[in-house]
Amino acid sequence: MKRILFFLSVLVLVNFAQNKKEDENLIENLLKQNGKLFPLVLENPQKYRVQIIYTKIDKTKGGGAKLSTYKFRVDAKKYFYPASTVKLPAALLTLEKLNQLSIKGLTKETPLRIDSAYSGQTKVEYDSSSQNKLPSLANYIKKIFLVSDNDAFNRLYEFLGQQAINEKLWRKEYLSALINHRLNGGLTKEENRFTNPFAFYSKGKIIYEQPLTFNHAQYQNAVEDLRQGKGVVEGDSIHAYPKDFTFSNFFALEEQHEMLKSLFFPNSVTKEKGFLLTKEDIAFLKKYMSMLPRESEFNEYHDYKHYPDSYTKFFLYGDTKDTIPDYLKIYNKSGMAYGYLIDNAYIVDSKNKVEFLLSAVINVNEDGIFNDDKYEYDEIGLPFLANLGRVIYGYELERRNSK
Repeated sequence: MKRILFFLSVLVLVNFAQNKKEDENLIENLLKQNGKLFPLVLENPQKYRVQIIYTKIDKTKGGGAKLSTYKFRVDAKKYFYPASTVKLPAALLTLEKLNQLSIKGLTKETPLRIDSAYSGQTKVEYDSSSQNKLPSLANYIKKIFLVSDNDAFNRLYEFLGQQAINEKLWRKEYLSALINHRLNGGLTKEENRFTNPFAFYSKGKIIYEQPLTFNHAQYQNAVEDLRQGKGVVEGDSIHAYPKDFTFSNFFALEEQHEMLKSLFFPNSVTKEKGFLLTKEDIAFLKKYMSMLPRESEFNEYHDYKHYPDSYTKFFLYGDTKDTIPDYLKIYNKSGMAYGYLIDNAYIVDSKNKVEFLLSAVINVNEDGIFNDDKYEYDEIGLPFLANLGRVIYGYELERRNSK
């Protein structure tokens, strides 16, 4: 945190004064006023596919909140790979499904068994990371937020089923969402349309079974820029054609931002965008969305060298291994893959009375080759997101002080 405070002490932000008429170009102006922090990106934001959404939060006398949202280059028609940000809707839908099933004894902590009934599927009967060594939906959700575990997401995807997860999101008016495949699974389009059988049990007795599920429809994206780059590594060869994202996951940034708002400020979105969650569910989600790996019950996550506080917290801390102070909570879901870096966060500083919502995406793939593991995350991407968070945070500090 010392580095962050030092940064803010020397940060030059021009014209913090708040006019009655809000500046429609607020984000762009803040970026330009701090241009030395974003030289490459400001020169060519189109190249880096940058999109940013920032929401101010002003408390009202009645205890509510007035939200004011600003955008920079946001375009739901432009494709970007959402990476691990699709794990948030999977977690929300999982808890909602449990509530809708409403089966006695079936909770997120109920032990489960996952079977294999089709090509590419794997069984699960044991979970070494769980305290009782048995897998559960709760344990998967914890790992999703603590370290963005891909296998944990895959299990929620299988519990929900490809067709159900998408149709439910569409009914909730998240119309851009397409969660079409597991992560890091190497499965075919057809294999991802099949999802595993599940059994939940208590004291050796099965209390709920779910059969193998198949989605008869083949979903695909219908947005722009689905073919990207100039080459793709497949096997040991580089092929001179673009990466095709037609059948890949997608989740527009504005809808990711709306989903975050639905959880923390439900009155700011339409009822359709909400989820059927209990107070306990919401408390559970908030706890693990903000928890740091070293604070968790998972001993393997206590190795700070491998799991620093910034492991999934890209805003403010993405380019450091500094510890995050207790008074600063970052409730977020980030993602990193194919040169794309995304973060969606509700940031709360209880000490300085600062809170805001921030979502952003950037692509850093200078050579234009996908799957070559040569992405400029450390050189460009993470510094961009960290500095963006600091600029908005500094703006918020000044805004609070000027009131």
